[in-house]
Amino acid sequence: MNRSALRILAAFAFSLAGIAAAWGHGEGKPPEQLGKVSFPISCAPAVQPGFVRAVALLHSFWFPEAEKAFREVLARDPHCAIATWGIGAVLIGNTFTGGATPEHAQRAYEVLERGRAIGAKTERERAYIEAVFQYWDNFRDRTHAARMKALSDAFEQVARRYPKDDEAQIFYAIYLTATQSPTDKSFAAALKAAAILEQQISRHPEHPGVAHYLIHSYDYPPIAAKGLPAARRYAGIAPSAPHALHMPSHIFTRVGSWEDSAVTNRRSANVAKAENSPGDWLHALDYMTYAYLQVARDRDAALAIEEAKTVVNLNPAVNAIAYALAAMPSRYAVERGMWKEAAQLEPRQSRFAFTDAITWFARSLGAARSGDVAAAEKSAKELGDTAAALKAANNDYWATEVEVQHRSALAWIAYAKGHRDEAIGLMRAAADLEESSEKSAVSPGRLIPARELLGDMLIESGRPAEALAEYERSQLRDPNRLRNLYGAGLAAAQSGERVKAKSYFGRVAALAGTSDARPEFRQVRDYLAGN
Repeated sequence: MNRSALRILAAFAFSLAGIAAAWGHGEGKPPEQLGKVSFPISCAPAVQPGFVRAVALLHSFWFPEAEKAFREVLARDPHCAIATWGIGAVLIGNTFTGGATPEHAQRAYEVLERGRAIGAKTERERAYIEAVFQYWDNFRDRTHAARMKALSDAFEQVARRYPKDDEAQIFYAIYLTATQSPTDKSFAAALKAAAILEQQISRHPEHPGVAHYLIHSYDYPPIAAKGLPAARRYAGIAPSAPHALHMPSHIFTRVGSWEDSAVTNRRSANVAKAENSPGDWLHALDYMTYAYLQVARDRDAALAIEEAKTVVNLNPAVNAIAYALAAMPSRYAVERGMWKEAAQLEPRQSRFAFTDAITWFARSLGAARSGDVAAAEKSAKELGDTAAALKAANNDYWATEVEVQHRSALAWIAYAKGHRDEAIGLMRAAADLEESSEKSAVSPGRLIPARELLGDMLIESGRPAEALAEYERSQLRDPNRLRNLYGAGLAAAQSGERVKAKSYFGRVAALAGTSDARPEFRQVRDYLAGN
């Protein structure tokens, strides 16, 4: 390799903290920290630091900043064709939520055609451009899942063609993980991606994408603990990126590490607010609210919901925004058993029917458990209509999720009418259907696990031993949930299983601390004092 090539390669392997001032990082802010990325390109040396920064921003899903950074590279070096690949990749957005629009497709198509016209200077750069084009080709005729499969397949070929190109391996891994079917319990695609990334993390311990994508690859209940090392590492690698501070909570939520989740999401929300990133801000607040409710910090959860009301400049095309705004107040009512409050929640209208369904579910559940069958039936009809509409639109994943809510609502309506056997059958069917799939990455968890609701119904029906079995089964997928542990303790106590009751109530007391935010905590302390 000649000296010129060595100088170019050396320019890429460096900490991004040192280049912020030259690339628009505001004065008065702490030095930008986005991790370390190595990505050799053939463009002018003057734009290479900016290009590496743009790639690091992309790896942490900071899409608006990444697009600006790639476009600045292209403006400073109009012959830098590989920058058009970066813009095309950025416009996909979060690979797990499918938020790309026809407007994004048009912009991507135009910039990638520009890249083709410029002409990449190396075959490797040309391969990147052509690979990302596979996502955007025939955009209107394919679902996000089909486009992700095409992108994953294309990057698999790039990774095979350039086995020493670590960035190709890393991008292939995240695109592969995004093809993981929520109904595939072998987690084959995610584990294959994780194996690639585990090799990379030993070579690139401060790479933002490797840690980030390992979290996504392990974001499933049976394998979540494998993601703890990456979760504990990522926030320290790229603390300037809001998403990097939020992502560890995906794993913390899966394993029930609530205080860790609350802390990292508070940091994420603060950075997102400072950087004017409303989507990241609300997403962090949603996860943070969920975590607070699991440790009985109900006042803090209420404050997070009030904070969400102050977020402005909301993009209606971002489903994480709509989801958070619907989920947070619904969680606050349902987790605390405030059924009349849940029944009075006001539905929001958004572009995403499945987010609107969250409020209808909370309303129906709340009304049924408050004895207002007519109101419960009205909200349940909205759920049924939404599930049918999603099914007709071939949105099978969210159609199933809403159908679980619909069946759960019907179960509690039947229970309110006194049809207990029918209600338990409906609730059991809802739980089985829910467990056939996995939660979406847009959410820390379903509004309330269906199997946990089944436990509630069984214990209220005077069948505590059966209830205990359902609570314990639910814990395998959603561990350390406060209301589940309370229900399991109550069921154990009523079943005469004092050892289990003491264990579960002890865990409730440990999570709740000295909180008296909910009346059941006094019951727990009284039981523990007497046993």
